[in-house]
Amino acid sequence: MQVQGGSDSLTIGVISLNTVKIMIDGVETEIVKGTTVLEAARDQGINIPSLCYLQGVNHSSSCRVCVVEVGPRLIASCTLIAEDGMKIQTNTKKVRDARRTSAQLLLSDHDRECLSCSRGGNCELQSVSNSLNIREVTYTGEHSSREKDYSSPAIVRDASKCILCGRCVGACGTVQTVGAIGFAKRGFDTVISTAFGRPLAESTCVNCGQCIMACPVGALTEHENIRDVWDAIADPDQYVVVQTAPAVRVALGEEFGLPVGTRTTGKMAAALRRLGFNKVFDTVFGADLTIMEEGTELLSRLSSGQNLPLMTSCCPGWVKFMEHNFPDMLDNLSTCKSPHEMEGAMVKSYFAGKLGIDPQKITVVSIMPCTAKKFEGAREELSNKDMQDVDWVLTTRELAAMIKEAGIDFVNLKDEEFDNPLGVGSGAGTIFGATGGVSEAALRTVFELVSGQPLDTIEYTAVRGMDGIKENTVELPDGRTIRTAVVHGLGNARRLMEAMQRGEKSYDFMEVMACAGGCITGGGQPILNAADSSRLDVKALRAKAIYSEDEAQTVRKSHHNPFIKQLYAEFLGEPNSHLAHELLHTHYTARTKY
Repeated sequence: MQVQGGSDSLTIGVISLNTVKIMIDGVETEIVKGTTVLEAARDQGINIPSLCYLQGVNHSSSCRVCVVEVGPRLIASCTLIAEDGMKIQTNTKKVRDARRTSAQLLLSDHDRECLSCSRGGNCELQSVSNSLNIREVTYTGEHSSREKDYSSPAIVRDASKCILCGRCVGACGTVQTVGAIGFAKRGFDTVISTAFGRPLAESTCVNCGQCIMACPVGALTEHENIRDVWDAIADPDQYVVVQTAPAVRVALGEEFGLPVGTRTTGKMAAALRRLGFNKVFDTVFGADLTIMEEGTELLSRLSSGQNLPLMTSCCPGWVKFMEHNFPDMLDNLSTCKSPHEMEGAMVKSYFAGKLGIDPQKITVVSIMPCTAKKFEGAREELSNKDMQDVDWVLTTRELAAMIKEAGIDFVNLKDEEFDNPLGVGSGAGTIFGATGGVSEAALRTVFELVSGQPLDTIEYTAVRGMDGIKENTVELPDGRTIRTAVVHGLGNARRLMEAMQRGEKSYDFMEVMACAGGCITGGGQPILNAADSSRLDVKALRAKAIYSEDEAQTVRKSHHNPFIKQLYAEFLGEPNSHLAHELLHTHYTARTKY
């Protein structure tokens, strides 16, 4: 007998204690112990349909369309752990009939207006129905009475399309720990609802949109503003400026069939110009501006020792999460507006003055990877002289819809540049789109502002990667240290905040992004079905594209951006000046938990 391995594996002869052998449709296969039958079958190229299952989010076995035959029984494969010697059949008459029955029961109480649904052609219920060759719904009868909720400026809930899979509940409650929605009532009357059935706008929802990304159908969508933007473009009295966030450029191509993580910066700028916008700016400029203001604010707080740790305020989902759950720590949030709000404020002040345009006649449109930005854009705190800094926010998906509506051949567009002066950003501003990017960009600038010397190595790899919580200590040239924490996903943020309240953790600077991976997987990004999202490492692919864009830039530090220098020289004076505080900083509002 030969024994090999360490703490993670033990091999006796050719039998590994980490694997099991199973039979799927008569073919023997060896798989990792603990694997579900659903994932094992998919690894073997067998497509078992599923609806309620979403890897790492929801494993409820509620939809029953993934059943397989094991002996005489039909069992949901999404929660069935494969055991050694198990014999599984995925394609018997009994299995096919059961799957069709389950799907038809879901369809019988579903609003089947697929042609006008935002998820038409990208709906998992539609895909499952096609794969099961369902051509008619045999079950008819009473439909449950469910209403649409348009109360939120960010998210629309259409309960008539809900299939009660629970994926949104898992995303909101288990992953994000927000718990704004959950199951209510019983039997035929069961619904997904907010507490006490209140409108979504009156709940603890932080508008992150991860429920939308989890939903397999069109029951949850962004609050669409495409018509509003078309109207603004068509208005001869309005000068319409558009800006686009860094995470959009590494995801937009997916809406046109390009591989995940394809950089489409130049094509995007060209498409926006063809849509009719008067100026096409880059929110990366706003990110550079944020670094100048937030970096200076950090150095000031380090000197005074007050309100530490400084917490980033770029993510509106995180900010609202703080307002609901940790209102006693709002003073720790940076007073800086988020990058697109800063850019909007500069468009309606600095840029308007340079061109001699009445700011009241300027419409600012932000293209964001995020649904929470829609809520943020409407916040009263983010305005000046009775004008919102940003008038309309569109998601990546909405921009793709406008490009398609305009008949633009996106894939074959020639690359174009952004407009000056607010369209030029640094590599540091670009990496805001990935978790750790804000910290890295800030550290690149703060280090050089303190030392007056150029950095030997630009990349702070310690704050990169997809670990939920990353901790690091940076030594400044003057002897001071900055204890940093980089967090993504609100569940991770809650755990860290509670650890800080217990006195178990202490930092000087914290970057928090509401969505796993940061803005690259925001609630407004292209939606992948559950099978593709478990097969592809979307976060890693989009993050890789973000970092490659940074590496391709000539200017990679925010304080080296010549247009940022020009802005301060001509208009703002210096970071954290009185005018900068008036236009670029804000405050927050304590909200209840219920």
